[in-house]
Amino acid sequence: MNLRQLIRKLPGAASFQLTEALFLRLLGLIYITAFGSFWPQIVGLIGSHGIEPAGQLMSAMRMGLGRSAFLEAPTLFWFALSDRALAWCCIIGCLGGLLLLVGVLTRVAAGLCWILYLSITTVGQPFTGFQWDALLLEAGFLALFAGASWLVWASRFLLFRLMFESGLVKLLSHDPNWRNLHALRFHFVTQPLPNPVAYYAYRAPERLLDAMTAGTLAIELSAPFLLFAPRPLRRVGVGLLIFLQLIILLTGNYAFFNLLALALCLWGLDDGVFAPLAAMLRHSWPKLDKIMKSSLAILHPVANLILALLMGLGAIQLLNMCAPGAITVARPLLSILAPFEIVNNYGLFAVMTTTRPEIVLEGSNDQLTWREYSFRYKPGELHRPLPLVAPHQPRLDWQMWFAALGTIQENSWVSNLMYRILVGEPSVTGLLDPPPFPKPPRYMRALLYKYDFTTPAQRARTGAVWQRELQGAWFGPVSLTGQ
Repeated sequence: MNLRQLIRKLPGAASFQLTEALFLRLLGLIYITAFGSFWPQIVGLIGSHGIEPAGQLMSAMRMGLGRSAFLEAPTLFWFALSDRALAWCCIIGCLGGLLLLVGVLTRVAAGLCWILYLSITTVGQPFTGFQWDALLLEAGFLALFAGASWLVWASRFLLFRLMFESGLVKLLSHDPNWRNLHALRFHFVTQPLPNPVAYYAYRAPERLLDAMTAGTLAIELSAPFLLFAPRPLRRVGVGLLIFLQLIILLTGNYAFFNLLALALCLWGLDDGVFAPLAAMLRHSWPKLDKIMKSSLAILHPVANLILALLMGLGAIQLLNMCAPGAITVARPLLSILAPFEIVNNYGLFAVMTTTRPEIVLEGSNDQLTWREYSFRYKPGELHRPLPLVAPHQPRLDWQMWFAALGTIQENSWVSNLMYRILVGEPSVTGLLDPPPFPKPPRYMRALLYKYDFTTPAQRARTGAVWQRELQGAWFGPVSLTGQ
């Protein structure tokens, strides 16, 4: 066996040009989904009359951070911020994703999408900052190095960290429901937005649910290591990770997370798998593609050096999860990079919630007769069918799930939501179902209920998906006059 044959047998030595091309196209589709999902919501969430106006946040950051605000909070909205600018950011982001999808101006489009999405997530709190937002920014940043030989390793290592850290945090949290394998006995009903399949998964035999919990932990903690094994074992690892993502996708509404994780799984497969798609994947804008490739060839060593640095920082963060404070040499650099979200920690559902509290908003004109406001997707009316909404993410509905786990002091934005409803702000009320009043009520309050799925027998008899029990007042009553 000569040296060339030996190299070809090494893990990762095969060609990944088609893999890269397919990933970039899927990344474009995911960007279209992410920006398109934000588009109809963004003004109501963070617009000038939204629930948490981005302008107020940026003013506070400018006062607190001074000249360093741009680096501490990187966003294009420092140059111009308006409701129209927020909407156009989503529109241009969709167009950038479309360019990625069809393979035109790939690196330019990847850079444009990354900058625009970072701009939104920076000013979108508390409605951004989900782990898939961070994952899209990190994967999107790696896409800027398309054509670099080490991109395959950087992308695999990102997938490794995503999955292994997701398993690791479940053990490090010391949550007894992961350790005794009971987590999935609760998950399908307590997850933020259960879908129709979740109702039936919740009623599966407990032994099956416990076996599924064990399988989840086994895949998350072992399959990522197979990404660096020889081709046959690598394909086994990729198959297990894809299987896990498909199960999560079928039983929950997790925005574009599963699509992005599945796209990252492609980096474990080489061009041989995608040979039937070669003609389509190799299609690009010929003249510009030739120029870009020749210019990138000069920058290859620099690109690989940056990718190696990012992998090293990711490894350090992973080590710090196991032994906090053990490695501090990279802390200054990680602090500098943190606002750009290009090296992140991951880990979903480290602690499993075992009950489902829900906030229900009500309005009244006399504080005697109260009428309930209905959200479009989150649990509320007991008979409404469970939604199938992913990859769209209704961010207000998601955030209400987190708010129900805390207090009004920890979620002051809910009082802003109630204020916008009391004044009848259309960009905010448009995020809900039609209001139960012809004009805004005089009073509002927030009640806390404990929700649970009905049994199949109860559902067959009443048609109700949910049953609930009042826990007490969460906030209010409040009015515009304070009386």
